[in-house]
Amino acid sequence: MEEETGEGPVLDRTTAPKDFHFYPLDLYDSADRLQIFPKESSRMRREGVQTEMTSEPRGAAKGKPPRDLEEEVDELVHLYGLEDDDELGDEFINENTPRIEVSEYPPYMEQRDWQLRGEVAEAEDLDFGGWGSAGQCQDLREAYRYTHGRASEEYECYVIPEEEDEEEAADVFCVTCKTPIRAVQNVLDEHKEHEVTPLNKALESARDEIHKNMYKLEKQIIDMENFASHLEEVFITVEENFGRQEQNFESHYNDILETLAQKYEEKIQALGEKKKEKLEALYGQLVSCGENLDACKELMETVEEICHEEKVDFLKDAVTMADRLRKFLETKTDVEISAQPALEDQTLDFSDVEQLLGSINTIPAPSAPVINPQAPNSATGSSVRVCWSLYSDDTVESYQLSCRPVQDGTPGKNQAEFTMTVKETYCSVRNLVPNTQYEFWVTAQNRTGVSPASECAVYMTAPSPPVIKSKEVRSCEEAVLICWESGNLNPVDSYTVELTQAETPGASGLTESVVGIPTCESLVQLQPRQTYSIYVRALNVGGPSARSEPTTVHTTGSYFRLNEHTSHPWLTISEDGLTAVRSERRTPAREPLPSNTRFTRCVAVMGNLIPVRGRHYWEVEVDERLDYTVGVAFEDVPKQEDLGANCWSWCMRHMWVSPRHKYEFLHNKMTPDIRITVPPKKIGILLDYENSNLSFFNVDISQHLYTFSCQLHQFVHPCFSLEKPGCLKIHNGISMPKHVTFY
Repeated sequence: MEEETGEGPVLDRTTAPKDFHFYPLDLYDSADRLQIFPKESSRMRREGVQTEMTSEPRGAAKGKPPRDLEEEVDELVHLYGLEDDDELGDEFINENTPRIEVSEYPPYMEQRDWQLRGEVAEAEDLDFGGWGSAGQCQDLREAYRYTHGRASEEYECYVIPEEEDEEEAADVFCVTCKTPIRAVQNVLDEHKEHEVTPLNKALESARDEIHKNMYKLEKQIIDMENFASHLEEVFITVEENFGRQEQNFESHYNDILETLAQKYEEKIQALGEKKKEKLEALYGQLVSCGENLDACKELMETVEEICHEEKVDFLKDAVTMADRLRKFLETKTDVEISAQPALEDQTLDFSDVEQLLGSINTIPAPSAPVINPQAPNSATGSSVRVCWSLYSDDTVESYQLSCRPVQDGTPGKNQAEFTMTVKETYCSVRNLVPNTQYEFWVTAQNRTGVSPASECAVYMTAPSPPVIKSKEVRSCEEAVLICWESGNLNPVDSYTVELTQAETPGASGLTESVVGIPTCESLVQLQPRQTYSIYVRALNVGGPSARSEPTTVHTTGSYFRLNEHTSHPWLTISEDGLTAVRSERRTPAREPLPSNTRFTRCVAVMGNLIPVRGRHYWEVEVDERLDYTVGVAFEDVPKQEDLGANCWSWCMRHMWVSPRHKYEFLHNKMTPDIRITVPPKKIGILLDYENSNLSFFNVDISQHLYTFSCQLHQFVHPCFSLEKPGCLKIHNGISMPKHVTFY
């Protein structure tokens, strides 16, 4: 779009045609510039501009006759290789084609006006649809716009696009819409009825929600893995049982086939022998019958011959023949068949085969199972998971698992035994005693009988949760010293301390663990000015115990309690361990006996400060008319001496003799000459291990009283003494005041 002003035509970027492209200005027309068209086109273009500036037709400068617009179009058609396209020529010559006219503007104005009008018109109005494909037309338009967007030696108009302002980052979060938004008035008006929270808080909340969901997902994954493991065990058990059954059937089938084959051979052999015997008998009888028949035929022939003889010869031979016939006839001839042709009934005895067939479903009693050693983390405080296996091809219908407790490292022979029946090769035994050893053994059984018992294996339940000694917890800004009771009669292997940071801005809310702690106390490093929930677990071979009850620790300042084990008998320590009271009516007639742990000379008590080097600060609330001593001392300070009377203690002492206050800063019975005009009602004490200093302050007026330069070769503890009846109240676990940080 053009806007004519006194300065000539200007192209408005916001109203430019949609597909009008702008390119960076190259003032120097570098050598590596992309050449889209031949050099002749640039020359022709410059000639056209020069012609426009001199108000002469193109080519006049060289003495050539002026050419009309049709000739110029033909030259352009030839230049761009469009001679074969009939439609393009007509479309170049139409009413919308820009014409070159002499303008009333100055030459450079006229040049810019002609170039801009020509470029816009040609970019918008020239229709290349009749030449080539759509892609070729688009390429031609892009090439045209590209060349006309570059700089040349003449004046041209360029519009450099301005960079759009980057969208401001969102800084609040709309909980209702669940989207980040910017804290600007027009945006907040749209969400004024919605719940809005700072983006950082929403981010932390989303992270915590993701962590919680991840924890639930991990738990679900563990449950699914356990269930899959259970299914796998059942699958393996079923597969093994059916595999053994198939092997049993195959074995019995082979036995039956072998028995039948043996019986077949025996019957065939018996039939052959019977056949041979009968045939031999019949053959013998047949031979005998043939011999008798031959003898009869011979006698008949002999008798016939005798009958034809003469009488005398006949008589001779007749007598002999008669004797022969008589003897032959007297011989008994067996005319009965010795072997009957009928076959005997051959009854087959398949009783043993039937017995084999009946024994297919009869399986042998299983052999003894093998019980597995206890797996890590397989127990809780009241249950244990016992596993066993079979190394034979036995078919098992169920198992009998038995157990009894172990006492003093030996099985309790007289202890009650209990047995349970299971189908799988594992069992979770419940209602057991924590941190206790149990002896287990198992037998397998089927319909045939019960296997021998397996070897015994000792399993152990997990420990009971420890009990944290909340009154003995000591902390500072960098660490905490936590103590606990085991809660188990039998020893455990180790302990684990778990720290959960409270959900405060900047806190992750995740759980950290300190593992492998051998004793019932641990010094744990922490982050300053945070709140932690601390748990303890006990571990043994059976696994970890449940979490203990939590204790809360604030890492703001140093926190400690008064140690009742060091307290003089005349002092009473409050329940919270922060107040020491000396009462008049409880003062006995004589002093207590000397002790290495309790103060016996001065009525004093020590505090349990955490053994961490750094800076520790606490305050003591006192009465202006009370005789007291406050300071620090080594743990092994002599309990039969006054505080400040030796080289193991550094103290501030106050004595009131109406109407005068006397203050002393004692170490090894020496004190500087210091006058305190404003009696403090609350004394601040700063113990600085790094600089080996001990400083005292009047808290109410932020006044520095005195600083000891101490040789602290070991840890010291706060100490407090009451020379007369009264009380001292300790304030700790507080931030260090600003006036203290300069010392």
